[in-house]
Amino acid sequence: MQDITLQALLEAGCHFGHKAERWHPKASKFIYIEKDGIHIIDLAKTKTGLEAAAEYVRDIVAKGGDILFVGTKRQARGIVKQEAAAVSVPYFSERWIGGFLTNWDQIRKNIEKINRMTTDQASGAWKKFPKHEQSKMARYLERIKIYYGGVLAIAQVPQALFVVDVRKEIAAVREAQRRGVPVIGIVDTNSDPTNIDFVIPANDDAVGSVSFIVHYMAEAYKEGKALYGKLEKAAAEKQENEKLAAEKKMAEETAKMTVESEEKRLAEAKAKKAEKTAEKPKADKAK
Repeated sequence: MQDITLQALLEAGCHFGHKAERWHPKASKFIYIEKDGIHIIDLAKTKTGLEAAAEYVRDIVAKGGDILFVGTKRQARGIVKQEAAAVSVPYFSERWIGGFLTNWDQIRKNIEKINRMTTDQASGAWKKFPKHEQSKMARYLERIKIYYGGVLAIAQVPQALFVVDVRKEIAAVREAQRRGVPVIGIVDTNSDPTNIDFVIPANDDAVGSVSFIVHYMAEAYKEGKALYGKLEKAAAEKQENEKLAAEKKMAEETAKMTVESEEKRLAEAKAKKAEKTAEKPKADKAK
């Protein structure tokens, strides 16, 4: 990933907080100064928070885990969808589905149903139904995919949530807390960072700020996936090498046993021959 500079964060508008009158007292440690009634965020802390969050995401994904991006506010919706889709990370951009974390078994069944219906539609399996039934199912599938479209490939409860606005996505944050799922969040000056595991203090409203941070997190996910692929390949190669080594050892042991068996057979044959040779003079002498 590219190095984060304070200048880049400044140009993206990450430093602009909310009006001082709207601040949350617990966000004070991230505020650098108040200027013209607006709180200015300490970009050094933004940089530190973003780097720590990105490293965490990369490590989780590199170990085979998954992350869920959540950004349903108007300013973030398109950015989250575009960046997440580009690297195939699961995401919610329309609205949070209640129970996604706390009622995972039912959510998984819903996802399986949607995927099954999609497959049946594509394969022509729907042709056995009347036209009006096909239209009804198609409308249902189109409507449900608006909300589930970004999570249809997810196979497990995500190991962490990345949330663009922790106030807007409070339902997701609370579910994550109940399920014990760590939360990475962009925290503006009007938000409470108390229950956020990885805080990225920054403007969560400006398109430039949101775009910069979401893109950086998506790149961290991409790097983690690449590393996971390399580790999987290395593990597969190690397993194959161990298999070949075991087969070679077995072949060598089999060959050794064969040689030893042949040597034993020859020795026994030689001994019998010597025994017969020794008995012949005795027989001749007896005659």
